[in-house]
Amino acid sequence: MSHVPHDQATPIILAEDLTKTYSNGRIEVTAVRGISLAVQPGEFVAIIGPSGSGKSTLFYLLGGLTRATRGRVVIDGVDFAALSDGERTRLRKHRIGFVFQKFNLLPTLSAMGNIEIAYAVSGRASGPNGAPMDSRYLDHLSDLLSIQGRLKHRPAELSGGEQQRVAIARALVTRPAIVLADEPTGNLDTENSNAVLNMLVRSNRELGQTTLMITHNPEAAAIAGRILTMRDGQLVKEEAGAGACA
Repeated sequence: MSHVPHDQATPIILAEDLTKTYSNGRIEVTAVRGISLAVQPGEFVAIIGPSGSGKSTLFYLLGGLTRATRGRVVIDGVDFAALSDGERTRLRKHRIGFVFQKFNLLPTLSAMGNIEIAYAVSGRASGPNGAPMDSRYLDHLSDLLSIQGRLKHRPAELSGGEQQRVAIARALVTRPAIVLADEPTGNLDTENSNAVLNMLVRSNRELGQTTLMITHNPEAAAIAGRILTMRDGQLVKEEAGAGACA
């Protein structure tokens, strides 16, 4: 099923006939079945579906974290399939910011340290055109995410919501063109879930990142501009979210 908007600019995320099959001995399981999808620059798209529908596999395919069995993923004009493993890693570092359900913060570093190491790993501070992390931009992010007073604290000293907001700052500090979020509120209570969702909306609108969020929660998906429903490895429905009217 194709979900390609018409009369739009060149997609920043493009999937064509995307299929992923896993083999377990003699048993083959197809998690993603022939998905075609286009996301335009600056869009906020949510993909919703029950557990086992293939959402996370699609997330890993779109982020270049696993290779497709068939079809292709094109990120900002670059076909993942045409790249070596090293080139795929560099593309992810420079073009995509990842937000995961489990935060994945380094426990021995402060919140600031976790953000700084993400910038260092991206390679933006090295090479002839390298530049140090923009402190004014980090101040803006910290204000946007309400973590100004928590940057010196280690993850164990932060609430779940604060840890997720630090994880979002870590994903955004490199100014990626694309933010991919996999169940970003899955481990949070209602109050912190709402705070994180509001931050994703604000970062999408104010910072201009294209955002694609995977979720099983209809209330979370509703904040997006476009909602795609996934079932049995396929996209089966498309509808406008609240963000389309914002």
